[in-house]
Amino acid sequence: MTPALTMGWTDTHCHTQEQMVETGSDELLQRARLAGVERFVVIGTDAVTSAQAIQTAAQHADVWATVGLHPHDATKGVHTVAHLASSPRVVGIGECGLDYHYENSPRDVQLRAFAEQIALAKEHGLSLVIHTRDAWQDTYDVLDAEGIPGNTIIHCFSGGPEEARQCLDRGAYLSFSGIVTFKNASELREAASLCPLDRMLVETDSPFLAPVPHRGRPNEPAHVGIVGTAIADLRGIAPQELAGITTANALRAFPRMGA
Repeated sequence: MTPALTMGWTDTHCHTQEQMVETGSDELLQRARLAGVERFVVIGTDAVTSAQAIQTAAQHADVWATVGLHPHDATKGVHTVAHLASSPRVVGIGECGLDYHYENSPRDVQLRAFAEQIALAKEHGLSLVIHTRDAWQDTYDVLDAEGIPGNTIIHCFSGGPEEARQCLDRGAYLSFSGIVTFKNASELREAASLCPLDRMLVETDSPFLAPVPHRGRPNEPAHVGIVGTAIADLRGIAPQELAGITTANALRAFPRMGA
């Protein structure tokens, strides 16, 4: 399928809601729209940010929300966010998963919360947004044991070719962030080069992980085109073409966005 080249970018993973709710301003979204971003998925990480994501999505026709419990907050319990899953404009569960880099929550608690959120995504027919850091094998094991939901996104994919193959073989989408522009990310760029175009998404993870040349400053959705352009250059295609491809993919990865 060749998407229309007039399609703009979709930022499939951003954390703009806290700033927007506190300031009452949509300046971040306005700058992004001017930069060619047409859709935004605002991500919940606990009960507060999930509710804020829903609130933000309710106020903007081009914004959708996810609700979830980040592995850092796994000790709070999935029950604190589960009741939000049926809210309007919620398109996914997450971000959820495993983070063994910081281990802000015990591993057994992370594993249980991850499995419960996989079940929650299936129960509500929602997409699953996965955070995994220094935990690849356990991530695969949980997905294999619980059964991977039909629309699963590896957010901020940061692995190399082998991790990409493992995720793709399980049917997941790979979402690439500003890390792909970092000087020392050669293995990630190799993964971006081999990822089938129909399984690729782009994101900012803003306000984190600003791409070069903005590295070290707060990130924002307006920069998702920088991420996409870097990948387009790797793949030898026009940025406008990749914008259309990844937005078409986003609509498949998050079917509720098109509902």
